[in-house]
Amino acid sequence: MTASEELIDLWSRCEQVVVLTGAGTSTDSGIPDFRGPNGLWTKDPSTQSMFDIDSYISDPDVRLRAWRGRRSHPAWDAQPNAAHFALTELQNAGRLGPVITQNIDGLHQAAGSKPVLELHGTIWDTVCLSCGQLTPTLDTLSRPEPDPHCEVCGGILKTATISFGQSLDPDVLDTAITAARTADLLVAIGTSLQVMPAAALVDMAKHLAIVNAEPTPYDQQADLVVNDPISTVLPAVAAELSRP
Repeated sequence: MTASEELIDLWSRCEQVVVLTGAGTSTDSGIPDFRGPNGLWTKDPSTQSMFDIDSYISDPDVRLRAWRGRRSHPAWDAQPNAAHFALTELQNAGRLGPVITQNIDGLHQAAGSKPVLELHGTIWDTVCLSCGQLTPTLDTLSRPEPDPHCEVCGGILKTATISFGQSLDPDVLDTAITAARTADLLVAIGTSLQVMPAAALVDMAKHLAIVNAEPTPYDQQADLVVNDPISTVLPAVAAELSRP
């Protein structure tokens, strides 16, 4: 039995299934991950400063670099890949509950998945760190300033994503925890499982499967580890389990 077939068998025996997806789910859509061989931080460790809230607030050069990166971010033109559509198919067939994601790209929603719990927020909105005003990020990017500030109060702007040093939205986190605790199976897909508190969700479900190209800290406790390509594995699961 192949690893994909083992995942199909495990999934088929569980009534309540949720997934936790990470950056590896979107690499086939042209969005690089962070820690993989071709990851953003692997190629240029200095980019991590853009994801630290204290550095972002205190250092204008970090913000300038972050806004340059946002203007060329691949999410603006990316399309869902086979893995995203497979998860939507599984939800529509009643074989999958919430999609819990660490991704900020909105591709699960673009593929039709719902509900989607965005633990780390979304790149599609910009938030003022002073007054909380929300603005579509593409509108913010249309402004000429290299480091745009809030038009309401003059405060520092960033995308509505969770940086290191920021807390997750408590309502989103609580909903994700409830989904994980009531699940028979949690499938961690394309995530290194190195970022808390998201990674802690895998301890909560009765069973754990991991689909990821690289080893994770939770491989030893998982019921099943699948290292095959995500965009091959998930469509195979959907094709089998979505049959009428």
